[in-house]
Amino acid sequence: MLTIHTADEGGAVAVEGTRVAGVGTLTEVQERFPGARVRSWPGVLGPARIHEGPLPDAPSPRERIHAVLKSGATAVLAEHVDSPELRAAAQRNDVAILTAARPTVLSDLGRADLAVFDEAGSCIATVCAGRLVHRRR
Repeated sequence: MLTIHTADEGGAVAVEGTRVAGVGTLTEVQERFPGARVRSWPGVLGPARIHEGPLPDAPSPRERIHAVLKSGATAVLAEHVDSPELRAAAQRNDVAILTAARPTVLSDLGRADLAVFDEAGSCIATVCAGRLVHRRR
């Protein structure tokens, strides 16, 4: 199923499966993908972040990974994934484990990792590998 994510600022991103199918203004993306479901978010839409520090404390590895996703990040640095249980939780949730930080971009056919942030910088929604994994209510 193809979904178009759009926000008050930041254009639109069409997501199909785990990949970005198209990036542009909402009008451009809707013309390319007529009939696609549109999810509108308040805030600024852009690429998801990389969590570059130690993972948040939480009672379980799953909850530590969920805290990362709630922050708008869909990748962590390998040096901070310090146990097999934490690595397994990241992999189960499609969180990328990187050996080094890199620039994050949204591009056609790239992995569909995006986030929406409000004006205070708080994460409103996170899409990881095409799945909506967090939304603030």
